[in-house]
Amino acid sequence: MKLSSLALKHMESIHPSHAFGKIDPVSNIALSSNINPDFSWSDVPEGARSFVMICVDVDVPSKGDDVNQTDREIPADLPRVPFYHWTLIDIPATAKSIEAGAYSKEISPKGKAGPSTHNETRQGINNYTDWFANDHDMAGQYFGYDGPCPPFNDSIVHHYHFTLYALDIDRVPVDGVFRAEDVLAAIEPHILAQDTIIGTYTLNPRLSA
Repeated sequence: MKLSSLALKHMESIHPSHAFGKIDPVSNIALSSNINPDFSWSDVPEGARSFVMICVDVDVPSKGDDVNQTDREIPADLPRVPFYHWTLIDIPATAKSIEAGAYSKEISPKGKAGPSTHNETRQGINNYTDWFANDHDMAGQYFGYDGPCPPFNDSIVHHYHFTLYALDIDRVPVDGVFRAEDVLAAIEPHILAQDTIIGTYTLNPRLSA
């Protein structure tokens, strides 16, 4: 199976229009357009009955002590943890693409609705649900796609893995509010094929120059 995108090139920078945050010379971070990228796929394996799309940032600092501090950078050798940005499931077998902006066109304070969305697909909550949990203006359940917003003082560029899975089942066996980890565990024995596009992103002006 081959995953493609007009917006994303493998191991190249993600355009800020697909991000949650962008560089601001005054405040360091400004909210961005948050448009989900487009995708298309080919060479689907025989027997595929649905698809799943998951996006994860694999470079998130494991400790938040230094995050977004103006007087220091987050060290490159700090252990990193995953941060899930998108979990879209039950994409029908007849589908061959996802349009840009089909699932996200802007930032929704307190999160977008879910898990049900259009075309009978479902979306899990992403890790902005945890990040904003103690923020009065932003706290909520963040369903669907919310793009990159790495710390502006991180010393490394972040890598965003967009992976499409072809499955031998029509519906992922998860119900109610679910996360990417729930989906990955549920689909493990049902994966026929998968492909990944990795995009990069940084809000550190030193690294983006």
